Amino acid sequence: MTRPVEDVLRAAVHDLADGVRPAPDLAVRALGRGRRLRRRRRATAGVAALVAVVAVALPFVLLRPQLAAHPATPDPTATATPAPPVRPMPGPDWTAKPLALPGDWVVVAGTFTAAPGRGFVLDRARGRYLTAEGYDGVFPAPVGSLSAVTDEDRPREVGLVDLADGTTRWYEVGRALSPPEWSPDGRRLLFTTHRLDHFGFIVLETDGTKRAFRVDEKRYFCTDYCDFTWSRDGTEAVLPQTGRSSHDESLRDLRAGVRLFSADDGRPTRFVPVPGDPAGPWAWSPDGKLVVVQGQHDPLLVETGTGRVVRTLPTAEVVWISDDRLLYRRPNGAGDVVLADLTGRELVRQPLPKDLVDREITVAPR
Repeated sequence: MTRPVEDVLRAAVHDLADGVRPAPDLAVRALGRGRRLRRRRRATAGVAALVAVVAVALPFVLLRPQLAAHPATPDPTATATPAPPVRPMPGPDWTAKPLALPGDWVVVAGTFTAAPGRGFVLDRARGRYLTAEGYDGVFPAPVGSLSAVTDEDRPREVGLVDLADGTTRWYEVGRALSPPEWSPDGRRLLFTTHRLDHFGFIVLETDGTKRAFRVDEKRYFCTDYCDFTWSRDGTEAVLPQTGRSSHDESLRDLRAGVRLFSADDGRPTRFVPVPGDPAGPWAWSPDGKLVVVQGQHDPLLVETGTGRVVRTLPTAEVVWISDDRLLYRRPNGAGDVVLADLTGRELVRQPLPKDLVDREITVAPR
């Protein structure tokens, strides 16, 4: 254990013993601790730590009917619909309780994406938002009190901050890692390792247990975007598979489908013939019959059993609330989140507080 860490732990124990700070401040200290430690290491550089609360589920953008960009893609004709009901705007004290969204989901994090700034992370145990700063990445679990954190000074490790008690545990994961992705149940983290001699995926349990699985790149061929993502039920890791086509740097490579591997033993389990890349576990419908993928040209709504394209979408970054409901954030600077059906009809809008309008948000089930 390093001397700075010992000093921080000693200070935390002293505060607890003297009753100077209540328990919630330990979580605040844990989320801000990285910046204080790093400032000591980088005093000569004078560079403040960058805040990065990164989405477990990707930022939501508009999902509505559009004319097909390519003749082969069917798309129904868009029709005018009445404006949906709009919920009240959250007040200035919105951080004092979870920000509820349509479909019984909540905002669990928000941050700037183009510049440094404060981030917000939901402390579920106390029902309020904490300020997150000091780490290069903060990844709140979709359930529970844990947040994964990354630090560029510790490139092979990931930290798990428990917002309930303010403790942080660091685990060594590996080299050439992708950002972590939480399983939907919040019990495991998934990493892609892009080592030249050991491409594959790593599953890390919250107790530090690690399993690394090598994947044969020649047999399971993937180009362009090749990070593993979780399946909807969190039992499999999903890898896009490149189809047979000439390579064009101006386009994404054509996909033949996605290959799924067991998260327990790394064995290939099945192949799904969808022509694109799912953004994450929430891109799959709960019943498994549909998935939203980023195709070679457009985001697509696709049948998983046949690979048939149902319609073209404006974005692949969507979240399924139920088998016929989608939650998304409207684009072009709109400061609200919308619940819609599969035709693109908006059912209800929830305005975001001013603090989140310019931030990327992360959402999860309540």
